[in-house]
Amino acid sequence: MQAAPGAPLSSAAGTPGTPGTPGTRATRRRRVWVLLGIAVFVLAADAITKALVVMHLRPGEPVHVLGNVLMLNLLRNSGAAFSVGTGNTIVFTAIAAVVVVYIVRTARNLRSLGWAITLGLLLGGALGNLSDRIFRAPGLFRGDVVDWIELTRYWPVFNVADSAIVCGGILTVLLAMFGYHLDGTRGDRAAPAPATPPDHDAPPDHDAADADR
Repeated sequence: MQAAPGAPLSSAAGTPGTPGTPGTRATRRRRVWVLLGIAVFVLAADAITKALVVMHLRPGEPVHVLGNVLMLNLLRNSGAAFSVGTGNTIVFTAIAAVVVVYIVRTARNLRSLGWAITLGLLLGGALGNLSDRIFRAPGLFRGDVVDWIELTRYWPVFNVADSAIVCGGILTVLLAMFGYHLDGTRGDRAAPAPATPPDHDAPPDHDAADADR
């Protein structure tokens, strides 16, 4: 089909990159699959390592892997990541659930590979700790998160999900700093309005001419 004279080709042929075109939809699907793949990987790694730690470690008996620099130390955390806010399990459970819902809704506009990786890390980390809060003791939606990685005595104990959340947070700051958007564009969205060309067919402004005289 040939476009009408003066009509943009993208409107007739559906140029990839235009919202709603097949090329854009395919890009969005690929980015969503990247997001889901990373989230599943983080969630699986977090669940497997926590199961092994609970099976082989005892609270208060750390295993020194690299002296006092890297230790495996089983702790039960009722707060947020890195043992922050201990005792507010229900609050952080609600926050994690809101984060998961927000990421899932945001994925509808996702066309950036960087944001796909970032949101995948955040989603996997949030789901990893959320599953602990839902299913672990002492009760439903009040469970303690399993932490087990300790870097020196001066750093809070954490887990794989916490690491993914921190990495996702750092990438979020970097992407925002360099102007990368969810839809794959970069830079300032506000483009200057194009200059209006002079209308040579318009009648002369007699008032302006009289004022000049």
